Amino acid sequence: MDTDAGPRTDIRVCIDVDDVGRALDFYSRALGLRPGRRQGDSWAELLGAAVPIDVLGKPPGTAATPAGGPQRHYARHWTPVHLDIVVADLDAALARAQACGATLEQPVLVRGWGRMANLADPFGHGFCLLEFRGRGYGEVLG
Repeated sequence: MDTDAGPRTDIRVCIDVDDVGRALDFYSRALGLRPGRRQGDSWAELLGAAVPIDVLGKPPGTAATPAGGPQRHYARHWTPVHLDIVVADLDAALARAQACGATLEQPVLVRGWGRMANLADPFGHGFCLLEFRGRGYGEVLG
């Protein structure tokens, strides 16, 4: 249990996409989120998760970092940060996500804490759907 009584840190998740409207449609229909505020085709927020998700319109081929670095692309890619979405019914959530354009990348995995589906969204980002059983991670962590 966290006993730190210090100030709370707010977190927002940001997802780069090539089409904000299409992303709002996908994440709303696939994950049950709802659009919040929007600023044209460059930014919108999604609400309904534990933290707000900012959808950022960034054209393919633009620099992904201020120093130039790699250019954005929306084919399937790997990143060390991804979203895990906890769902009550993995089969229903998986069917809904796939119907909206998500790709299941391997068969559903069964773990000591529950089941997991590894997917990619239509913008190349990986995400997982998790269905906990019992105490979730506590089933294997004690």
